[in-house]
Amino acid sequence: METIFKSIYQHPLLSVEDLQSIAAIHHKVSFSKGDTILKEGRVADEYYILENGLIRAFVHNYNGDEITTDFFTDHDLVIVPTSLFQRMPSQENLQALTDCILWKVEFNEFQQLFHRLPGFIEWGRLWFTTQLFAVKQRSLDMIRETATNRYLKLLQQKPQIIQHAPLKQIASYLGVTDTSLSRIRKDITA
Repeated sequence: METIFKSIYQHPLLSVEDLQSIAAIHHKVSFSKGDTILKEGRVADEYYILENGLIRAFVHNYNGDEITTDFFTDHDLVIVPTSLFQRMPSQENLQALTDCILWKVEFNEFQQLFHRLPGFIEWGRLWFTTQLFAVKQRSLDMIRETATNRYLKLLQQKPQIIQHAPLKQIASYLGVTDTSLSRIRKDITA
């Protein structure tokens, strides 16, 4: 069994056999830099575990500009939960920013296993709770933290983004213009 599954699906109620069953529903796939993984308007029929690479989620604002809503790095779950679980057309796009290796899980296979393994249900509850707290914290940071502090936090938590994502995408994720982000980066290195 791949160690990536052990690191992602950590929960005391998941036995070794449960982890083997979970691992068995994953299928290795790859995307090339620039590939669209999910296009807005399509219902997500799968989620992924990113083994390595960088993926971004983005939407188009009222002016048609791309606004990055999230980045996914090594060992992240790449998912648009509202589309996958509510079976709604996605409002977000998922795009590979580098060549990526992922493990794909089809919705129907996930559902069957989810309803069969109590530990998987508890893992899912814990994962969703963690995501809810992260989204709330990001919202608070956008209000309470300076753009410089948001950039430094991103640099500390996910340096891969800074190394591989275009400045414009990082700026939109941080809620600043690319000119402001250039100034912030210059001030930090000065």
